[in-house]
Amino acid sequence: MKTRDKILFTSLLLFNEEGEPNVTTVDIANEMDISPGNLYYHFKGKDVIIQTLYGNFETELTEILKAPTDKALSIEDSWFYLYIVFEEVYNFRFFYQNLSSLLQRNPALAKKFKALLRHKQKTTSTILQTLVDNQVIIIDDLQAIEICENINLILTHWLTYASLQDWPDNQVIIIHQGVFQIMSLIAPYFTEDYQHIYQELRILYQQLLSQNR
Repeated sequence: MKTRDKILFTSLLLFNEEGEPNVTTVDIANEMDISPGNLYYHFKGKDVIIQTLYGNFETELTEILKAPTDKALSIEDSWFYLYIVFEEVYNFRFFYQNLSSLLQRNPALAKKFKALLRHKQKTTSTILQTLVDNQVIIIDDLQAIEICENINLILTHWLTYASLQDWPDNQVIIIHQGVFQIMSLIAPYFTEDYQHIYQELRILYQQLLSQNR
């Protein structure tokens, strides 16, 4: 791995574990056992590292968000798709755990994040419409907007909420909790033929939790 890539890898690890405000470029250099000057040669400060990491995150998540627009998802596919989205967010969780501060410090980053949020909303809307078209759920246009907004609220703020709960510090549990909350938003709108799915997913969810506590 090249030094530049090692810096990004180490920075992401430290930001996620320690919190971005608590990590300096000197901390990153010390963790890598390189000089601050060597780090500065590749990145002119911590904000540049953050912007580069965000670019990587944006590229990866954008590819994930394209999937439902390229191919319609079944309710089961939607369930597993949510895990993929949550896992990607969790891998770059320091953005979400310190979101307000990061966006205030970097207006360019805020603009990009808003665009990504709109992309999330578009993808969510596409998934909901597919479920409606396949008669999995019954919702009107206003309900679709409300559900879409609530799903994106959870996606954006779930990690902050999770950090305030007395839950085990376990990636699997945190992701499962988030996914299940989103499925719970949709469950009341299942048609009769699909009402059993929520109970099946709930049982699976409880089993997964019991295995990972």
